[in-house]
Amino acid sequence: MKDRKMKKERSEGMELEKTVHYGSREAVIQNLKDAGCTPEMMECIMSHLDEDDMGELLKLLEHHRSCLLGMVHEREKQIDCLDYFVYQIKRNKEQK
Repeated sequence: MKDRKMKKERSEGMELEKTVHYGSREAVIQNLKDAGCTPEMMECIMSHLDEDDMGELLKLLEHHRSCLLGMVHEREKQIDCLDYFVYQIKRNKEQK
């Protein structure tokens, strides 16, 4: 009985420690939404967080970050194309 109570206290302590460290569960979920995670991705991330599987959790987060960064670079290329087109139009207009 005493062992079960100690395990429960340790478990509650770890949950409290996670909550204090990461904020509330709702705050973590909101952060993931704000970061553009899909519901499926959030479920997987929260599962790894609950299981204290930080290795897999970090892999998922790093992969998502890499995907977001790839999209940023793609948008930068699109902006560069538009900028160049505007430059050509202005240069052509000045030459007339």
